Formats: sequence, structure tokens, C-alpha cells
Amino acid sequence: MPKSGADHLNALRDGREVFLNGEIVKDVTTHPAFRNACRSAADLYDFQCRPENIEMMTFKSPTSGERVNKCWLIPKSHAEMVDRRKALVDWSRTNFGWLGRSPDHIASSLVGQLIGIEVFERHDKKRAQNFRDYFAYCRDKDIFLTYVIINPQADRSKTNADQQDEYLTCAVVDEDSHGITVRGAKMLGTSSIMANEVLVANIQPLAKGEEKYALSFALPMGHKGIKIMSRKSFEEHAVSEFDNPLATHYDENDALVYFDDVKVPWERVFIYKDIEAARGQFQDTAAHLMQNYQCQIRLLVKMQFLMGVARKIAETNGIIAFPPVRDTLGKLAAQAAMVEAMVHGMEAAGTMHGGAWVPHKHMMYAAQVLTQEIYPQFVTTIRELGGGGLIMLPSSAADFGNVELAQLIGKTQQSPTTDSEGRVKFMKLAWDSLGSEFASRHVQYEMFYAGAQFVTRAHSFRTYDWGNATGLVNECLGSYDLKDSIPRAGKKGKAA
Repeated sequence: MPKSGADHLNALRDGREVFLNGEIVKDVTTHPAFRNACRSAADLYDFQCRPENIEMMTFKSPTSGERVNKCWLIPKSHAEMVDRRKALVDWSRTNFGWLGRSPDHIASSLVGQLIGIEVFERHDKKRAQNFRDYFAYCRDKDIFLTYVIINPQADRSKTNADQQDEYLTCAVVDEDSHGITVRGAKMLGTSSIMANEVLVANIQPLAKGEEKYALSFALPMGHKGIKIMSRKSFEEHAVSEFDNPLATHYDENDALVYFDDVKVPWERVFIYKDIEAARGQFQDTAAHLMQNYQCQIRLLVKMQFLMGVARKIAETNGIIAFPPVRDTLGKLAAQAAMVEAMVHGMEAAGTMHGGAWVPHKHMMYAAQVLTQEIYPQFVTTIRELGGGGLIMLPSSAADFGNVELAQLIGKTQQSPTTDSEGRVKFMKLAWDSLGSEFASRHVQYEMFYAGAQFVTRAHSFRTYDWGNATGLVNECLGSYDLKDSIPRAGKKGKAA
């Protein structure tokens, strides 16, 4: 059988140091701040174990022969990429698209890195083999990885070495025959609370002289010296499942990860003090392409969910027949369909790279540029549809337990499509997806997970086929000449 939910939950009880509210969390699988999110992660693995899903969701590992999730599949053709995408869509549907860093995200990144393994080999063949071995290990164990590839913000006008503490950012402090010792922080460890291992790398460029920061390695989350500093848990602060149905289950969390003189075995080191290799790990392999392609797959499911919210708001408020409302829903539907169409397009226009089929690079970056802008607009438009009804709701589910309040709720929360309880239940779900603290975090996530907008636009500029575009203009310019447009003069100087 493939990895199950129970397998995953058991693996999370590894002594990891998670800090929340000034204390160490002893067991993330039972703590009220994380237990439901961990259960949602476990549900992904239970889903792939269902007899009716095994063939659709998994394939046989070429090394172990065991069945593992298709997120580890290296597609050899367009058809295999589509098959892999369908599995990822079905996985995302189990959480309605709200787990941004589900296991298929970093797995897709590692797939892209393996596709471009020659980048590693160009710099260090031994470390390239380390990466090959690690990929096989993660695939065969169906490992849930997070990654920390961004440096702490601190003073961004200074280099990493010029900060008040030169070890603010994770860097090498020592090495010996057994491995290296690292100290410092990395972020954003999204889903680190419920992941098995962490990949450390640099997606931001490093300057000459910053070699000690130019690292890539991977370790179990419970490895000695790794400290996981969690942000506020929306799950912990959810009033109830009825009041916060999404935050209760799908708060994947974000964390700063600090490496307190952590020893990393040499076999887990993939890049060492090599600035160019650190840059190439994501930009020269297919890593950046594959991981952000996965993000668009997940986003198309989330957009479909939000389209359902938008339509149900209109139906619940009895405005679905209003022409302006249909106009708004039509525009939203076009935007949601665009995301799905771009996923299909980048697949169909893909090419072979390193023996694998990869999505069309510019189409992927174009999708990122557009969705970074669309998502906050999309949410705002749906909030406008909901109006004051999204916030003028009972304080909590407990109000229904008061007979007098329940009667008043029945009188004031009315809808042509459902009773008062059904209206409140849906509007609470709508608010948790559009305006709650959980929802606001998701707006910020969709705007910045791929980098600031100027970063994604720069990728779009870099990857567009300018030669084709300017070639068409030059071809047009070459089809006519000035002399052909000057009127011919007659004998008396008049135009003939």
C-alpha cells in the first residue's frame, strides 16, 4: 500500500522543536494549534490509499517497486504530464485548493531539479549524486517536504554579511570529515509544522563574497538544532468549525526556521559555497518551472471553489437574476477559466528537456504575472457581491443555543434558497474564504509566494519570444519602402 495518513502522523512525532506562544509544542499532531492541519495533510495520503484511487494517484517507484504519489513522476510525454496533473487536481480538491504547500509542491521542485541534474554535475559531480540519492529516498518514502529558500528581511539595503549578525542568514560556521555545521535563519517555512523534511536553498541571488551562504541541503524536521518558530495559528483561534470552517482545517502555517549550529552530513549537502550553483539550482534546472506549474494547478481548484462561493452568494441573496450581477459573475468565470486554460496551454506547448516533458516556460510565467494581479481583485469583487451580509452574522454558533437569539436569527437571516441556519452557515464559510484573517493571509500568499510582482514580470520579460514578435514587425517594415510611396512628378512638377 502507498503511504497512509497514519504513517504520516506517526512520522510527525519525531521530537521536532516547534515554538508557539512562548512554549515548545510537544506533539503537533495533538496540539489545538496544529492538529487539524496535520490531519488534513494525513487525509491526502489516506485519499491515495483508497482502492478506487490507487491507480489514479500513484505509480510504482522505479527503484523500490512500491507505489508512491504521482507528484514524484517525471513525465516523459505530454500525455504523462496531463495524467500527473489530473492526480494533482484530485489531491487539491480534497482541501478545496486551500493548502498552498501540499506535498506535491516541493516534490515538483525536486522533479524539476532532477530533470536538470546536469546543472549540479557541472559544479560538483559528487554532490549531484547526493541529490540523485536524496530524490530517490524522498520518492520511495513519499516524503512531505517543505523548503526555506528566502533570507530574513532585516536590513535589505545591506548584504547578508553586512547585517548586525553575519549569521542572521543561514551560513556555514564549520566543517569536518563528517559534514558541515550551519547557523542562522531562513524563511518562509510554509507547512513546516506538518512536513517530514526541509530543503534549504537560495532562490534569491547572492553576491561575490557571500559564498558561506551559498548552500543547499536537506534534513528531517526533527534534526537536532532545528528550531521552528511558528506564526500565529489561525486554527487555534478559530471559534468553531461552523464559524471558521476553512481556518479550522487548512491553516498550513508559516514559520521561520532557525539552524542553531546544526550538523549536516556530507551526503545531504547538494551545493556548498558555490554562488553560481546556488543560482542555477532553481533558474537553470526546471525546478522553478515545475514548482510554479504545480501552484497554478492548485490555484485553478481554488478559483473554482471561489466561483462556487460567488454564485451561492448571488443565489442566497436573491440577486442571481440581476443583469449587473450576471455581468460580474461572467467576468469572474472568465478569469477562473483563464487560469485553467493557461495550465492546459503550458502543458500542450511544452517541450522535452533532459528526457522529460516540461511546461512552456513563458506561459507559466505569464500565468504567474496575471494571477498575482487577478486574485486580490477576484476576492474583492466577490466581497462586493456579498456586501454587509458577510459580516452581519451571529457572533458564533453558540447564539443558536440561546432560544431567544435563535428565534431572532430565524427572523433576520432569511434567504430565498435556504433557512436561517443554512444562510449563516454559508455566509460564515464565505467570510472565511474572503475576509477573515485566514483569508487575508491567502491574499498575501497568492500575491507573493512566487516573489514580488516586479520579479515575476522580470521572468516574463526574460522568457518571452521577442525574436518572433520583433521579427514580425521587421518583416512588415521590409515589405514596403519610402520611394514606393512618393508621388511621381510630371513634366511641370505636378504629380503624374
